Amino acid sequence: MKKSLNLKIIIPVVSGLVLLLILAAVYLIQKNMPNKEKMPLSKYFGVEGNGEKGVLVVEDEITDVTCIFRDEKAYIPYDYVKEHFNARFYLDRNENLLLYTTPTTEISVVPGEKECLIGRSKESKDYVMAISEDDQVYVAVDYIKEYTALQYRIYKKPNRVVVSDEFGVDKEYVKTSEECALRYKQSIKSLVLKNEKKGAKLRLLQKVNQKTGFCQVMEETGIIGYVKAASLGKAFKEKKTTEFRPEKYTHILRDDKVSVVWHQVTNQVANSTLSDVLATAKGVNVVCPTWFKTSDNDGGVDASAASYDYVAKAHNAGIEVWGMCDDQSPDMKIGTVLEKTGTRLKLVNNLVAKAIQYDLDGINIDFEYIKKDSGEDFIQFIRELGIKCRTNSLVLSIDNYPLMDYNEYYDRSEQARVADYVIVMAYDEYHKNSEEAGPVSSLSYVKDSITSVLTEVPKEQVIIGLPFYSRYWKEKTKSGQTELSVESCSMNYTKQIVEKSGKQPVWDDAAGQNYLEFSEKGVVHKMWIEDRDSLELKMKEVSGAKVAGFAFWKYGLESREVWNMITKYTK
Repeated sequence: MKKSLNLKIIIPVVSGLVLLLILAAVYLIQKNMPNKEKMPLSKYFGVEGNGEKGVLVVEDEITDVTCIFRDEKAYIPYDYVKEHFNARFYLDRNENLLLYTTPTTEISVVPGEKECLIGRSKESKDYVMAISEDDQVYVAVDYIKEYTALQYRIYKKPNRVVVSDEFGVDKEYVKTSEECALRYKQSIKSLVLKNEKKGAKLRLLQKVNQKTGFCQVMEETGIIGYVKAASLGKAFKEKKTTEFRPEKYTHILRDDKVSVVWHQVTNQVANSTLSDVLATAKGVNVVCPTWFKTSDNDGGVDASAASYDYVAKAHNAGIEVWGMCDDQSPDMKIGTVLEKTGTRLKLVNNLVAKAIQYDLDGINIDFEYIKKDSGEDFIQFIRELGIKCRTNSLVLSIDNYPLMDYNEYYDRSEQARVADYVIVMAYDEYHKNSEEAGPVSSLSYVKDSITSVLTEVPKEQVIIGLPFYSRYWKEKTKSGQTELSVESCSMNYTKQIVEKSGKQPVWDDAAGQNYLEFSEKGVVHKMWIEDRDSLELKMKEVSGAKVAGFAFWKYGLESREVWNMITKYTK
């Protein structure tokens, strides 16, 4: 009776244990069983359906850029193209033109057309080069590829274009050692993006995560996901190559040190002072008369001060002449001229026509009223002017303020590519609109100007502009407020002010200049003096940087003794 009772107890217990073991086994099997469910690629890429829109993948980044797919071609938004692929594309939104400028010509495309204008010649493509949609312009990848080092492939279901634009750089790859799943996340329970065959080549983005055992990889179709490291072979490196060769820009550069003096000429009578320049300006090999002015909003140029005799006389003395053009006319706004291709090209053609007419050696652009919104228009103007100057063997130089955060849009690096010389005006450190008195051009300001421009421009194309003038400051305090007035002074006038003050200037090591300060009738007078000694310190810095040369603003403000010093650094 007792034995029968034990069996009744043991059998249910054993049965329960067996059930628990079965449940545990099922749990373990389910826990370690990989998920085979696929994630729809339309969801992965964020693209619904297979219409005309799709996604852009660049190298190992799935961007948030929406592309247009039409007639088996892919189109990328212009703004992305310009920022990431090729900044030389330029969109004129006023005249609805997409432009591309090469060293020798300009290509003009009207969105929606298969025909483009190359210089003055028409050429047809078998595809539309650009389209307009949703208030945006999209550029065909095939058209971008003509002028840019990139490779691409288009994939469907969903639409996407996968672009490579990094060449000659080692990238890591792996091949699958067995059939495996490319998953959305680092887990065998994650959804499958694609099942890879044995021997599939994948780009290795992140090596094995020791915690999960997965590597991040990218498939050639633009899918980025995770594969078990155990399913991958040994990593290897490859470089992508391209047969694309960028356009080569040529430059007209002097073999010797460039020494430019700006000669302010505002009328025909003032041209007669060239004789004085030639007689006194020792070491100068380029004179830059201020002849040209942008005269209206239609691309006109006022050249009323230009002179044939002036150029002939300079050439007879072995001096080049670069005609300067400024944007200071009160009858126009330079931004209005540059924002339209029609008026911009009129300005280009007018300037070059004047340069040819007067047998000039070069053109010097001194546009100091370019606002940030006009930065791209200005650079496009320089590209277009560069074509004409190269064609006609004219030296093209551009005057620039020293590089600051607020004027980066002058894009000195692109200037250097498409023009010949980038001139940095290393003066006006303190000017008439400054809130406090200070030097026109301290030594540290010149040093910083040299250092900053050399981060963007090759030294053989850099000319540093130096001043022949000082500023005379007067500070008057009234009711606790300081009233500041200032005037510009030539070196000779500066000497007169010093003599009249009866004070002896003291050397300011920080500024690298003599400093004068005195009080008179409640007014504090201040002047950081530009003279032979201060100018020589600057020239030593410029010379030591081994840049192309010097420029001086302006003839007539200097004292005669500076020229003997200048010749020591211009040989």
